[in-house]
Amino acid sequence: MNTASTQLAAASGLMSLFLFIVAVGVLALLAGGFWMTSRVRYRESPRPRPEEQPKLPPEGPVHEVRENRESAEIPRIPKGDRPLTPYELTNMDTRTSASKERPRWSKGSSGSFGGGGLGAH
Repeated sequence: MNTASTQLAAASGLMSLFLFIVAVGVLALLAGGFWMTSRVRYRESPRPRPEEQPKLPPEGPVHEVRENRESAEIPRIPKGDRPLTPYELTNMDTRTSASKERPRWSKGSSGSFGGGGLGAH
């Protein structure tokens, strides 16, 4: 054998040893991950049993309610008084609207800025 083939065989042996060590390291990391997961699961509270699962209310499933809401009127300021600041206003409650008609955008409008419609002309 000449020296070139000897050096090539030595480099190949070192590469094989390096890959084997990397593979053992990856397996050790995987095993450690499984071990950590089992420790975390052991500390968790137990899963609920079937009888502890949520049940439907006696009156059945809850249904969606559609209604139009109106905001409360903003208080009028007497002439000469200063306007109220947002901090002086209370939480503006809403109430059910008497009108059952759903609000719509104007005809020909997309309803949003840059929505692609022709706009109101």
